Amino acid sequence: MKKILAIISLFILSAFVVTEKIFTVPENWPQPSYDFSKNKLAKEKIYLGRVLFYDPVLSHSNTISCASCHSPYSAFTHIDHALSHGIHDSIGTRNSPALMNLAWQQSFMWDGAVSNLDMQALAPISHPAEMGSSINEVIEKLNSSKFYRQLFYTAFNDSIITGQKTLKAISQFMVTLVSSYSKYDSVMNHKASFTEQEKNGYLLFKRDCASCHKEPLFTSGEFANNGLPMDRVLNDIGRMKITSHAADSLKFKVPTLRNIEYSYPYMHDGRFKSLSQVLNHYTVGVQQSKTLAAQLQQGIKLTSNEQVDVISFLLTLSDKSFVFNPAFQFPKELLNQPKE
Repeated sequence: MKKILAIISLFILSAFVVTEKIFTVPENWPQPSYDFSKNKLAKEKIYLGRVLFYDPVLSHSNTISCASCHSPYSAFTHIDHALSHGIHDSIGTRNSPALMNLAWQQSFMWDGAVSNLDMQALAPISHPAEMGSSINEVIEKLNSSKFYRQLFYTAFNDSIITGQKTLKAISQFMVTLVSSYSKYDSVMNHKASFTEQEKNGYLLFKRDCASCHKEPLFTSGEFANNGLPMDRVLNDIGRMKITSHAADSLKFKVPTLRNIEYSYPYMHDGRFKSLSQVLNHYTVGVQQSKTLAAQLQQGIKLTSNEQVDVISFLLTLSDKSFVFNPAFQFPKELLNQPKE
């Protein structure tokens, strides 16, 4: 009897280990905010979400996919234009945010309009300048596809496709987009060392930048006015558009700095094409206003040499294993999808 119980215990432990390997919290990182109990990860569901992420079937015109604005090679954002482009050559009002380490975020979009990752995909699907569709239209198209009915059956043991299953599959894929293998991480884990320039840049970063871009995620997850003059064409008031509170005027979500080498152009409207332009803004371009972040009230004083050192440090946040991870890239099975 003891032998049987031991075998059963070993089987349960093995199953647990396999499950854990799907998502692992990096060493010295905080626990995720995402509630995995409401959407338990499974490799079949993650793969389904990956296929959906890359399939333009989610758009009304079947021409725009999530990956159209969130390419893995640019840290899951786009680099060829400042503002997002959608169906019928529509131009959006903001630069697409880079997607990574989403399990630690409690709000999404530049203005925090979405507070649940399992619902996030609804926003671009229904936005008229992005995918211009609706979840009902998407489900109708998916249910008419033998290819997708089989994928959903494999993932959910049920070939009937619903909005909830679709959205949860997409979020399962997105929640696995974890970036934690940069040079910075190796240094923190005592497996590498900064150069003198990187070390000096790190000290400057901790002095001037870390209060908003907190380690190890390099974002506070909060909203701040970083002193950007308002674009008079876009007239984007930021977080205030969601809350209607004057105190939130010109506040945008603090983006992560991980993989910033790949995720240009920068800021919510993509106005800066280089890190040098970004640091120049914080040095001489901050515009005073009532809602300006307290950390910027006195300005940030960086010499030209110090700016170079900070950039040198920021480049240590690049994670090539994330950007070029085959598990995150276009699924070849999508190319072989039968025409129906």
